[in-house]
Order: sequence, then C-alpha cells, then structure tokens
Amino acid sequence: MTTTKERRPAVEGWFATEDGGARLLGTRCASCGTPYFPRNELACRNPGCTGPKDGSELEPYTFSARGRVWSYADSRYQPPPPYVSPDPFVPYTVAAVELEAERMVVLGQVAPGHTVDDLAVGMEVELTEGVLYEDDEAEYTVWMWRPVR
Repeated sequence: MTTTKERRPAVEGWFATEDGGARLLGTRCASCGTPYFPRNELACRNPGCTGPKDGSELEPYTFSARGRVWSYADSRYQPPPPYVSPDPFVPYTVAAVELEAERMVVLGQVAPGHTVDDLAVGMEVELTEGVLYEDDEAEYTVWMWRPVR
C-alpha cells in the first residue's frame, strides 16, 4: 500500500502555490513601492523613501512568477547545515533570476531535470514548487525555477 506524504513548505511563509505554480511572498513599502524578499517586517530600508519609518508602511506583496536568468551554476557539493538535502546528496543547478517588475534578483534551485546545459543568461523562467527533502512524515518543498515552455 502506497501512502502519499503530506507536502509542507521547507520555510513557512516564503512562497505559496496556486494552480500548479508558485509565487514568492514578501512585503512592499506602501509609500515608495520597494519590494522585499524575504519579508521585511521592520521598516522600509530604501534611503529615498519619505514614508513613516515605524514599519507601518509595509504591506504583504506577491511577487511575479516569471523572470529572466541573470546567472546560474552547478551545485556539486552538499551545503553545510542548516541546509537539509536528500541522502545521498544529489547535485543540482541554481539560478539567480531577475524579476523585471520588481527589479530585483532572487536565487533559487532549478527544477530537477534541468541542468546548466539547459539554461542561458536572459532565458525566461517561471516559478514552480519542488521537493527539497523528505522524511518519514512529509515532503518539504521550496520554490524552484524552470524554463518557460
């Protein structure tokens, strides 16, 4: 008998899934529009912002689901704790992706099945959800980038 494991975010509140896709969750300054990922709860850090500096100007923000590859690399060595990886370790690809609307770069793993040979600077990619690791209770998921088809 096969039991389906529960899927849980590896980091709560950093992303959400909807309609088979994923979206990064952060905050944005209501005064100047500066986006923050991960969430900023304290105050706007934009030195040009003229809004209040008590954190009251920060609001929840859902980031773009697509961007363009800014840089990418193979990860062939297991990162040290607190990073949790499958045992045995499986090499993976990471990509730094520029989100055009937010004008910022976000790093993330590339979905399994895609290597550095499949990527190019400037290529359009989109967010998806993937399994970072699993234990006896659940599969722990993160956002990942995949080439747009």
